[in-house]
Amino acid sequence: MSDTALITGATGFIGSWLAETLIEKGYKVIALIRQTSNKANLNHLNVEYRVADFKDINSLKKAVEGVDYVYHVAGVTKSKTELGYIDGNVRATENLLKATYEANLGIKRFLHVSSLAAVGPASSADKPVDEKTTAKPVTMYGSSKNISEQACQRFIYVPTAKVTTKLPVTIVRPPAVYGPRDKDILEFFITVNKGIMPIVGSGNKLISLIHVKDLVDGIIAAAESGESKGQTYFISSEKFYTWQEIGEITKNALGKKSVFKLTIPHFVVSIVAALSEMSNKSSPTPPPLNREKVKDIVQDYWICTAEKARNELGFKEKIGIEEGIQETVSWYKEKGWLK
Repeated sequence: MSDTALITGATGFIGSWLAETLIEKGYKVIALIRQTSNKANLNHLNVEYRVADFKDINSLKKAVEGVDYVYHVAGVTKSKTELGYIDGNVRATENLLKATYEANLGIKRFLHVSSLAAVGPASSADKPVDEKTTAKPVTMYGSSKNISEQACQRFIYVPTAKVTTKLPVTIVRPPAVYGPRDKDILEFFITVNKGIMPIVGSGNKLISLIHVKDLVDGIIAAAESGESKGQTYFISSEKFYTWQEIGEITKNALGKKSVFKLTIPHFVVSIVAALSEMSNKSSPTPPPLNREKVKDIVQDYWICTAEKARNELGFKEKIGIEEGIQETVSWYKEKGWLK
């Protein structure tokens, strides 16, 4: 009999690829959704749906009953307020952990998908962040993911019990993720397709980048490993990239002979972000560029090492950046996201 995996955030970018890969591996997949969830990314898959609310412990208990794995991928990446991040990331994670403890203590693994943002950027190009790096998040999002990790690492108490027990939790931290179905990096691709390569600050900023299919393989390896309980792993590319390198590869994948490199100073980005926020006051969601986002994009070294995952999980990146961006561009064009 195949194992059952419950995925939160299964309708999203990373979650839908995780669902697809688990099904290919023979798992029965259950997607935890809201009544209003858009299931478009899962329509081609044989997925069971369970409706729950992260604020309702009882609904979460029913959702996790009888499953072998919980993959907690859902989270808030954009919010106007710190409370939005706390509700969507911290409290949601705490409630899901509590529900799992109370309704399914025999679970094989609770896999929490965190972020490089939970730790913060590296201090220099030759010192990428690793699992031992002291966390210094620079954004509200990063802070909320860091607190969510702390929730995972705490003992989960039952008020009437005298013995404390810990769930078999594993944490995975991705860096920037790209691939088909992603909408965040799409804006960069659209801009390059228009003949402009935007570079914020110097051209020497470095980032770690991982294709979503490689990330999903790493997530599953971390959940299935018998040695990974209580451990944290970065799942990332071996190489670090500049946005200029990424832009050149994107330009080639789009078939552009040349693009105009537009260097944007940090102070200009800050001004534009402030103006965007002012014009966006009446909207419930933040603009694509706001002051929180500026804290992120002005950093020089969003880089991490996946050496621990390679050594302990056997993780190895399979999709090179040229192949991955070409596949992503082709998918965007097929779906009409790129004209």
